[in-house]
Amino acid sequence: MTAREYDLIVIGAGAVGENVADRAAQGGLSTVIVEAELVGGECSYWACMPSKALLRSAASLRAARDLDGAKQAVTGRLDVAGVLRRRDAITHDWNDDSQVSWVEGAGIDLVRGHARFTGPKEVVVEAPDGTVTHLTATHAVAVCTGSAALLPDIPGLRDIEPWTSRDATSAHDIPRSLAIIGGGVVACEMATAYAGFGTEETMVVRGAGLLDAMEPFASDLVRSSLEGLGVDLRFGVETTEARRDDGGAELVLSDGSIVSAEQVLVAVGRVPHTLDLGVEMIGLEAGRWLDVDDTMLVTGTDWLYAVGDVNHRVLLTHQGKYQARAAGDVIAARARIRVLDYDRWGVAGASAYADHYTGQARAIVDEDRGVLIGATFVGPEVAELLHSATIAIVGEVPIERLWHAVPPYPTVSEVWLRFLEAYGRPTT
Repeated sequence: MTAREYDLIVIGAGAVGENVADRAAQGGLSTVIVEAELVGGECSYWACMPSKALLRSAASLRAARDLDGAKQAVTGRLDVAGVLRRRDAITHDWNDDSQVSWVEGAGIDLVRGHARFTGPKEVVVEAPDGTVTHLTATHAVAVCTGSAALLPDIPGLRDIEPWTSRDATSAHDIPRSLAIIGGGVVACEMATAYAGFGTEETMVVRGAGLLDAMEPFASDLVRSSLEGLGVDLRFGVETTEARRDDGGAELVLSDGSIVSAEQVLVAVGRVPHTLDLGVEMIGLEAGRWLDVDDTMLVTGTDWLYAVGDVNHRVLLTHQGKYQARAAGDVIAARARIRVLDYDRWGVAGASAYADHYTGQARAIVDEDRGVLIGATFVGPEVAELLHSATIAIVGEVPIERLWHAVPPYPTVSEVWLRFLEAYGRPTT
């Protein structure tokens, strides 16, 4: 087993993980990314990029056919093979060499394999060849593992081996007919793409409309567009059973009707990639979304961050990257600070205010610059301490200079001396 230590471990080298690692590395932290599949992640190879490639050619063709002067020149049909070639080029044929080069150029280490927590700040990575690497984080771990397609518990569904969004965006054989379970963004996007290929499609939608999280007019316009492309929309029904026969697959619907298709695509939602991550070793529940605060710090921890889909805030790549930039900066900043806590009842001057004085004080020090960047005081008469803290922070007074700002005895201002003693005596 190989053992390595870093300031930050990032699990997941998708767009989100790459941004967290990059910002932290720019902030001076030693950083490693762990990836079980392809560096670049879901968006680069199975989601945003290939899906837009599949949509673009048919959209361009429809646009030309809607424009007088151009439509007269359009005499042929969509070249599906050409569309797939372009999709393959955009995904680099599912080769991540260029992404790996970027990681190396950014000064970030890469470990390939499946990561599992073994304890706080401890991660074991098993590579495909059986090699095991033990990683320790001195400061933080960021979980950027994203999400996967949800397969609902429908009798027979798993047995027919349906497509998920990954299969639909990476397919090289286009089915003659396709049944889509779901009416959300992925379902509508893939229905549009495959309609452009000439695939006969049926969408089975449990609700009364499409894109139920959007404005009603968006649902109406998308519905009209799909119907115009020849998609058969079935609303207000659920799939109660799935089975496969010689001609393909059959879906039994709650209204008693049957939908037959060569292939079935399931697009009914997402689940977090936390099931086989060992999160139970750090007190979390496997298979659950990770709750975070506004800095992406996982609730109840001071070292674990969850960024992107896995925190279930906004399941969109661009929002995940936005979170990643913020989290990376926060992680780097927090790695350079030191927190000094003191119970103020221990200050001799506190006894002048009460027989049982209760209070707490905290100072935050920027270790790189050796200056105070924050202070919090709770208890009687603490208002008199605020301005001295303000001067120290705004004036960026070095900690070594504060040793010469002697507080009078006995007063609550002695808390400053306690901060300095906790921090350590100056070397000069």
